[in-house]
Amino acid sequence: MAEPIIVFEPYASAKQREFVEEIINRRNVRLTGHDEWHPVAFFVKTNEGEILGGLLGQIWARWLYITTLAVRERFRGRGYGTKLLARAEQYALESGCTNAWLSTFSFQARPLYEHLGYRVFGQLEDYPEGHSLFFMTKQILTK
Repeated sequence: MAEPIIVFEPYASAKQREFVEEIINRRNVRLTGHDEWHPVAFFVKTNEGEILGGLLGQIWARWLYITTLAVRERFRGRGYGTKLLARAEQYALESGCTNAWLSTFSFQARPLYEHLGYRVFGQLEDYPEGHSLFFMTKQILTK
């Protein structure tokens, strides 16, 4: 067999990306014993099915990880973000989770998350330049 080469493919297919993710996921399960993984996806839609926003994430090892929460600009300030987070947290509780975590930039929704009980546990300063990335967590089930 020839020596493997490294290939740059920034627009790799979903199948290729899933293959690589599966490598680490299998290792994580093997090392921790936690094999319950659930995708999370809630959407705000019109009656016609138009997506106005949504929350994406995953549940693993009794934690909800929120990867994306976004609402289209003209629909912000109407409580949709709060409702999406509440639905995701409720789903996480029903799935046996005790905690949630997420990241947000200084120019995004940190005040909303803090208002809803999230606290900063880490910060990456000057990313991007002049801003910060905050890592936030919330206990969703009293232990």
